[in-house]
Amino acid sequence: MSKKPTALDTFIARKAEIDAMLARLQALSDDHFDTAPDKVNWADVGTLGHIAEQLKEITAFAFGEDEYAE
Repeated sequence: MSKKPTALDTFIARKAEIDAMLARLQALSDDHFDTAPDKVNWADVGTLGHIAEQLKEITAFAFGEDEYAE
């Protein structure tokens, strides 16, 4: 018989997923999002803008800000 996961088990697994994603994003940022400074174009700017908007949404949700404020 397999053990049913607890809420804590699932929480810890999800936190590990988030930690892994954050580490990957930090590494990509440290490498300037794989973009050489002399090759930056407006598409790169748009890509970073999209990433920033998505992270703002996540941050606002996590901290209860903007439309998520009570």
